Amino acid sequence: MTAAAFPPKLTDPRAFEIALALLEGFNRHYRLFRATSAEAKGRFERGDWQGQQRAQALRIEFYDTRVAEASVLLERRFAASALPMAVWQQVKLHYIGLLTNHLQPELAETFFNSVCTRILHHAYFHNDFIFVRPAVSTEYIENDEPAALPTYRAYYPTPDTLRDTIRRVITNFQLGGEFVDLDRDVDRVLAAVQRQLGEFRWRANFQLQVLSSLFYRNKGAYVVGKIINGFTETPFALPILRRDRDGGFFIDAALFGEDDLLMLFSFARAYFLVDMEVPSAYVQFLRSMMPRKPRSEIYSALGLQKQGKNLFYRDFLYHLKHSSDRFRIAPGIKGMVMLVFDLPSWPFVFKVIKDFYPPQKDTSRELIQSKYLLVKTHDRVGRMADTLEYTRVAFPRHRFEPELLAELKHFCPSLLQENGDDLVIKHVYIERRMVPLNIYLRDATPEQVERVVIEYGNAIKDLVAANIFPGDMLWKNFGVTRHGKVVFYDYDEIEYLSDCNFRRVPEPRNEEEEMSGEVWWSVAPRDVFPETFGPFLLGNPKVREVFLRHHAELLDAEFWNARKRRILAGHVHDVFPYDVARRFAAG
Repeated sequence: MTAAAFPPKLTDPRAFEIALALLEGFNRHYRLFRATSAEAKGRFERGDWQGQQRAQALRIEFYDTRVAEASVLLERRFAASALPMAVWQQVKLHYIGLLTNHLQPELAETFFNSVCTRILHHAYFHNDFIFVRPAVSTEYIENDEPAALPTYRAYYPTPDTLRDTIRRVITNFQLGGEFVDLDRDVDRVLAAVQRQLGEFRWRANFQLQVLSSLFYRNKGAYVVGKIINGFTETPFALPILRRDRDGGFFIDAALFGEDDLLMLFSFARAYFLVDMEVPSAYVQFLRSMMPRKPRSEIYSALGLQKQGKNLFYRDFLYHLKHSSDRFRIAPGIKGMVMLVFDLPSWPFVFKVIKDFYPPQKDTSRELIQSKYLLVKTHDRVGRMADTLEYTRVAFPRHRFEPELLAELKHFCPSLLQENGDDLVIKHVYIERRMVPLNIYLRDATPEQVERVVIEYGNAIKDLVAANIFPGDMLWKNFGVTRHGKVVFYDYDEIEYLSDCNFRRVPEPRNEEEEMSGEVWWSVAPRDVFPETFGPFLLGNPKVREVFLRHHAELLDAEFWNARKRRILAGHVHDVFPYDVARRFAAG
């Protein structure tokens, strides 16, 4: 808030009432968010995997619902959209005062922004009314109530008590159920820790710091912490799984180091359910283990995707201010329904839905948006990139290459608005930039071709396990991450696998049908013929050889139908966010 906009006196009693109503709206949101996250423990203990997935999906909707409720309340009680500027300036100051001892002040500021921008017309609200930068510090927040859990627990083992300490770390979470063989699991973890640390000198500050809540996602619960010895910190995570046949728990693996944690917290995976009273403290702890991961992505991974969006946009504006390169049409084959552009110095791409499509694309803007929402709320199993969806994003027009401006004006005129020196795009998706798989293959060595084709097939199988049929499986619709993972990112044709009909191509009934180069058999809207994938995917002989050696079943309708039957029977597949070679022997 500028000095000129700073109200010299708080004179309007409505301002405090509005600020209080806004904070009560946020507090209700976070109570419900936290309760849903805390209930993940019971669902894990019962093996309610479908309930866990439903909770992960429904929780995403909580924020917008509470924002809408708060907006309606303020409009009904205070005619909020018609209030003069001076009142809103006072509202913000009262709100800052109310956050002084709050445990989630950064989330409450974002909630304020969301409600404010929903109520006020775009031309009316500006930086004096919203939190462009944080007004309340999130450092060293902790709940000092006697019954409150600390953000993390610290354990101080000696060489003789390390095994007992590992056991205590696990039992302190008080899971309601029995481990199949906890002593065996502790021995395995101890051996993995000793291998990871190797020969080392035991320093005076040797300790294990472990976050107080388990991290729940799909069929797993994860212990997350770090080992500290002298100036060395080693992040770790221990996945706990539940055996279907008797409900017994077991530790499945021991993950160590930043790269393992980055895979666990990948942008291509569903959000965790974590019971956090002070989310900023969790983010700070996790950032100490993954310093290369932006705070925005950590907030999103914890299910606080609106806070992640807010921080991402702040990072983006900061980057724009300190860079001079220009937005360009993204490299690669142009999409038929999405116009994709990027800023070379920024590791993300911007995707805009076109106003019109070629005849072969029977779709609409609303249908495409529904596909992206499906991905947002579905289990992404490490194979579908998370997207950030924004409305009314203002870009400096002089930073656009002329070719990109021309494409935007041709393909997306309904989404563009000129506003002074800015070009406002009314709706845009942003996702992490990857190397398109078709480009990667073009320049790959034989060894890289083998590895990435195997990964491509595994990506499709993981999507199948999550009840997703990608639709268009062309190489250009997949990308390669910096960790070498193959991830799908073109969602306009995805369907639930269970909604598709997988068929074999019928035998021709006569010579004319046999010689025909056209489809002569009947095809319903969701019919899929896997054996026809080959000509589109396997034109390169090197690719074809590797694909058929490892993934030939993807060309067989029965493979898809068998998976569909299991999904319809209620089976939830295991998809691990770590290499299966890292698993201990079966639980």
